[in-house]
Amino acid sequence: MADALEIASAVLAVFVLTVFINWRFHPLYSIPAIGRAYKYCNNAREVLQEGYAKHKVFKVAMLDQWIVIVSGADMNEELRKIRTRMRLLIRRLKMYIVQMRYTLSESVVSHPIHLPAIRGPLTRNLGILFGDVVDEVNAAFADTIGNKLQSDGELTIPVVLSRMGQCKRADDHGGGYLAGRNEDYLQIVRQFTFDVGKARFLLSLFPKSTRNASVYLKPMIEERQKKLKVLGDDWTDKPNDYLMWMIDEANREGQPTQVILEGIMVSNFAAIHTSSNSMTHAIYHLAGAPEYAAVLREEVENVIKEDGWTKVAFGKMWKLDSFMRESQRINGITHISVMRKILQDTTLSDGTFLPAGTVVAGAASATHRDARSYENPDVFDPFRFSDMRNEDDARIKHQFVSTSPEYVAFGGGKHACPGRFFAVNELKVMMVYTLLHYDVKFEDGQPRPDNSSRWHDVLFRKRQVVAA
Repeated sequence: MADALEIASAVLAVFVLTVFINWRFHPLYSIPAIGRAYKYCNNAREVLQEGYAKHKVFKVAMLDQWIVIVSGADMNEELRKIRTRMRLLIRRLKMYIVQMRYTLSESVVSHPIHLPAIRGPLTRNLGILFGDVVDEVNAAFADTIGNKLQSDGELTIPVVLSRMGQCKRADDHGGGYLAGRNEDYLQIVRQFTFDVGKARFLLSLFPKSTRNASVYLKPMIEERQKKLKVLGDDWTDKPNDYLMWMIDEANREGQPTQVILEGIMVSNFAAIHTSSNSMTHAIYHLAGAPEYAAVLREEVENVIKEDGWTKVAFGKMWKLDSFMRESQRINGITHISVMRKILQDTTLSDGTFLPAGTVVAGAASATHRDARSYENPDVFDPFRFSDMRNEDDARIKHQFVSTSPEYVAFGGGKHACPGRFFAVNELKVMMVYTLLHYDVKFEDGQPRPDNSSRWHDVLFRKRQVVAA
């Protein structure tokens, strides 16, 4: 027994010594560390803000690795330009993708066909798809709010909107079937988003969602593949939708149906939590200060009266665009952005040495609250960006979809979020529908609460139009 204890003690001592040596002589040891892994996981904003205020470059601890964080717009720009300088080989890396090979699938990493489909045909066809987005918004609001709301009453809703963006209108033109309106399919893709989060610890959960979704999607994919094989270029009424673009991309790469299914699911995963979070916070700002509604409605009604429900019209809604961009600045979906994994040793402009394999990112939430870039940065100023767009040569720079070293909600440079053009239009359509059909507020006229809890109840009432 004594010998066993001595052996165990010796093994433990060697283990502790090894950990200490690895920590002390780690190439990143000299970079100041902020917080512990548990603190970063529980309150990333606070940890990043502390590091941003104290250091030009610092590191934070994840459960399995260090992440180096750079501070300030100038360092964000340096990080963005790493690729274009060609002195380094870098790989874009988002933190939730670190375990994607295991939490989603191998094919999503090896054959990400959803990325060219989003960058290419989805973005090019936004004008054509705009009517479909409007139709889906109408249907979604009718299902979730309109059909439940009495004409003279209020409806209390814990706001976390998640239906939009789940299907990208994957129509089966042969049979008139629309997966995006099928409640079973919607429930599958919603559950898939939760499963992916849990799958970091329970990796067996996610395949079930993909199998269930295949019941709806696989027959559609196979039917379209048959028509492509028979008709080829003579398929005159070939669908022009996201599912078709994914099929085309998979065929170009010689990939099977399973890759298409998994690409659709990862697209839904990326769309649900991001769009839901962005829309939820915008609704909170509107409910917390209902006086903004009058200003936004005036702009919206004037533009729609002139140009209708079109993509061109929504491009003219500068105040609405500013409102949504400012909400994203204050309540971004991620606290870090412009993420890279460095594949070759390099030294940053401030002298910080980063060995190959280092994961480095910009502090997005802290950047967006930097007084050097924004006046009163902690204050929600809904028309901050529409006012800035009135300045010379600033009409494009400060619109919602635009990125800059000071605004990295969508990342930056050529690796910025490819789906942001679709997402921004989708979010603006939802907000316009809300403005035109409902009055929203918190109970007892309370101001917008902080972001400490996951959701808050919002009162929806059919819009009360005051006669002139």
